[in-house]
Amino acid sequence: MSGKVFLVGAGPGDEGLITVKGLEAIKEADVILYDRLANPSLLEYRKESAELFYVGKKAKHHYKTQDQINQLLIEEAKKGKIVTRLKGGDPFIYGRGGEEGEELVKAGVDFEVVPGITSPIAVPAYAGIPLTHRDYNSSVAFVTGHEDPNKDEPSVDWQQLATSVGNLVILMGVGNLPKIVPELIAGGRNPQTPVALIRWGTRPEQKTLVGTLENIVEKVENDNFKPPAIIVVGEVVNLREDLNWFENKALFSKTIVVTRPTKQAKGFYQALLKEGAEVIKAPAIEIAPPVDYTNLDHSLEQLSTYDWIIFTSINGVKAVMKRLFELGKDVRSLAGVKISAIGPKTAAEVESYGLRVDYIPDSYLSESILSGFEGEDISNKRFLLPRADIAREVLIEGLKDLGAKVNNVVAYRTIPGSGNENLIRRLSEGEVDLLTFTSSSTVHNFIKYLGADYEELVSDVKVACIGPITAQTAREYNLNIEIIAKEYTIEGLLAAIKAYYSKKHKFDN
Repeated sequence: MSGKVFLVGAGPGDEGLITVKGLEAIKEADVILYDRLANPSLLEYRKESAELFYVGKKAKHHYKTQDQINQLLIEEAKKGKIVTRLKGGDPFIYGRGGEEGEELVKAGVDFEVVPGITSPIAVPAYAGIPLTHRDYNSSVAFVTGHEDPNKDEPSVDWQQLATSVGNLVILMGVGNLPKIVPELIAGGRNPQTPVALIRWGTRPEQKTLVGTLENIVEKVENDNFKPPAIIVVGEVVNLREDLNWFENKALFSKTIVVTRPTKQAKGFYQALLKEGAEVIKAPAIEIAPPVDYTNLDHSLEQLSTYDWIIFTSINGVKAVMKRLFELGKDVRSLAGVKISAIGPKTAAEVESYGLRVDYIPDSYLSESILSGFEGEDISNKRFLLPRADIAREVLIEGLKDLGAKVNNVVAYRTIPGSGNENLIRRLSEGEVDLLTFTSSSTVHNFIKYLGADYEELVSDVKVACIGPITAQTAREYNLNIEIIAKEYTIEGLLAAIKAYYSKKHKFDN
């Protein structure tokens, strides 16, 4: 039984630029061969059983040769597997997809091409450079700056290209730029023609260097500007001053560490990416079920005896509902029980089960929940608090002081997260701008993960906290707290981070 190969263009780098069809090919693949320029975050969409092969290549170093890649595609497909060859940009534009397709045909392997958004179009756009403009030019040429070294003669006539098209977009040409520029000038191109080099285009680490044909080689050398980069030659480069939208984003080029649990971090992660940040996922905690369900189960069996149930997190809501259904019950067990939720997100989770929330405090702290009950007689009222194993005691003690009977049960546990294998290196090399913490437990476990030398690693790194309780924990470790959200939600934290960097950018300029 023969499988099938999908030659998929992963786009230029921004994971949001993958096509719908390309994403489907990733999700369905049994085997994925991915290269250096494909955004590794796209691999997170694969199924758990998918086998990965890194086949990246860069100048003078091939992890696997093209012949080896071709053979691997054929071998895996002939095992009956769905194979996705994930390539940066578009597979048929300087991607060697044509060569791979030819070998698949020879081997009798079925294949399909999934075009990608190619870098020579997308990267200049992310640098604010339109490749065509009615006031500047009506033609553009895509050219490789690095031809097959086995060719008898080069096929690119730079002198002829110099004046035959309005704009030139050169791929893989950084190393040969000292040879290309003199040829263009000799062919009649004005030495004052603007030139832009865009490195790692469409990614948060995008960097753009602008000059002219006369000085660009010197600028590249002085700036130690390295590939991979797209080179644009033409008057449209001047439009970048007005159209530079991507690099002007609030968090562009900022490297931000997210310590939230993996399953809860996606929305925050995506929001930071949209603002131009590079995000390092370093989960300091993960959410796990209780070691023993006895106390929680007993409480759920006796739900009708409680006057109030207080949910202090989305995790608590999910844990209770999951266990309730596992016990063969449903939301009808909560009939007659009043519900309090610590904030709008937790309340929304409760309401997603068709339940009504009776009380949401003005601010999202345990102390605020207590203030709502201070004017009421809750003597001998029974309260159920399904929470984390490490939740603060202030809510329990406060309710008891008001005469309530409180049953605090462990609905879920907070355990150490997996961290990030590259995090300590990135910190030690000064490549991190901001650490974000969304609970005291993320702070404690993050510091524990870094080890005894944590202060040296984070001494110059700013810290953002979701609220004052988390900030107080961070202060205990002498962390450099610059941002505390006024609204104690992820949305509030994001807004505070954006405001901080927007203000700082304005001040610096």
